[in-house]
Amino acid sequence: MSDSIESVQLAPDGIVTDIYPTAGNEAGKIDLIHDKDRGKISCYARDNHTIITQGPFELKQGSYGIAVRNPVYLKDKNEQEYFWGFTIVILRVPDIFSDSIHALSDFGYEYRILKTEAPWSDTYKVVYQSDGQIDHPVSYAFTIGDENWKFEVTPKSGWRNNILIVVTSGIFLAIILFLSILTRVWLVAKENKNKFQILAHTDSLTGIYNRYGFDGLAEKMISKNPQTHFVAALLDIDDFKFINDIYGHSYGDRALKSLADSMKAFFPSDALLGRNGGDEFGILLPNCTFKEVNKQMQQFTKLPKTFSYMGKSQQLYISLGYAEYPTFASSYSQLMRCADAALYEIKLHGKNGCMAYREGLQSGVRKQLGFAFKDISEHLPGAFIIYRADRKNDELFYANNEFLHMSGYKDIDELFRLTKKSFRNLIREDEQQQIESSIWEQIDSGNENDYIHFHLRKADGTYLSVLDHGRIVDSQQHGRVFYVLFMDWEDMYIRYNKILKEKMKDKNAYIK
Repeated sequence: MSDSIESVQLAPDGIVTDIYPTAGNEAGKIDLIHDKDRGKISCYARDNHTIITQGPFELKQGSYGIAVRNPVYLKDKNEQEYFWGFTIVILRVPDIFSDSIHALSDFGYEYRILKTEAPWSDTYKVVYQSDGQIDHPVSYAFTIGDENWKFEVTPKSGWRNNILIVVTSGIFLAIILFLSILTRVWLVAKENKNKFQILAHTDSLTGIYNRYGFDGLAEKMISKNPQTHFVAALLDIDDFKFINDIYGHSYGDRALKSLADSMKAFFPSDALLGRNGGDEFGILLPNCTFKEVNKQMQQFTKLPKTFSYMGKSQQLYISLGYAEYPTFASSYSQLMRCADAALYEIKLHGKNGCMAYREGLQSGVRKQLGFAFKDISEHLPGAFIIYRADRKNDELFYANNEFLHMSGYKDIDELFRLTKKSFRNLIREDEQQQIESSIWEQIDSGNENDYIHFHLRKADGTYLSVLDHGRIVDSQQHGRVFYVLFMDWEDMYIRYNKILKEKMKDKNAYIK
């Protein structure tokens, strides 16, 4: 049966978020509830707790498929059922019918498979049919779930004598084969029910629990063992937006997977691990107190963590806050708020550390701590780059759009290619040695900032006179780096000279 499966999909709240396999199925990520072609029938399945099929429809790869959508319902902490979303199987047509239709053809029959367009419709739509002409077919119809199906069959040679035998055997064969076909389609969803339940609770990127799975299981563990001590932790990757903006989202995903792998390797098998979304992860440790796990939390926080970028290992760092039940919390939700407050406190004190909750800590909105690096850099009123502060390796890491526009590079890839990712290659050749010496003289004399005037090489080979205002800082990811702002020297001279003249006029007028 797996040979006829095109893809398996998850749709929390009716929105397709995960497709297996991903390759070739990227276009399938849609909002089923509000889609004009799928919305009404998807809502019917949701509201009537029933599996529905839809199709056939053309797949991106050119073949045809049928969607089998199974609504999934979970229970909240009050044991009230709620709609989680859909688990979906896309079946290839005619692959799903291959065994049965080959048998029909071998027995000398033409056939046609039809189903109602929707549970509320009386209009039938052809799902699949043989190539030959179907005259005066014998029809067999029945209902599975809320949908009506029909199977029509006629001998290839037409109706002849001893018609009773032919009709009887034909109907008998049609019923058997048709039942096997529909049973095959219907059971795809049923036989994968456990698999779907697991997928519905699993984060597809990291393989650990997603927020639904983690929260649901953690709440059950605590409610079933109210006298047991638990420690819950929340952690996230420091400056994760920087990783996404500098390296790209695919490498951000690698960082997330690497962190999840380190969690699985470090914590005991009875630890509950989950990804809450974005770069935030949760841990629940049963049968322990925060004092007993303090050393363990410190060790995990300081444990070296890396992800691969273009064949090289890049460091990543985390912040972690944790709290104990029932010492500081009487419920799971309160426990997580305490862990969040501890994590918030770590963020305020410089990140890359861990802290146990204590009375008086306030749960802040950590997402309000700062803007995304990319948002800031793209809206700075000036050109901006970052490069490695190393005399022998001045590797370029980043340039904002303002810098690319100023220097005439169409994108950052062209900048990296033409400069070989070296800051030195942005300086006019006859100035390189002098400028580099001047920068390091200022830094070596104890200054964090340097101010340099030089001619910047543009993409077309021409030069622009600029003022370079650089600052050297220590970066967790790259060690020492320069953050540099550029201003057009001539433009700056014209503008500031004009402002200065106006101020002098105002001053003279005031004196008079």
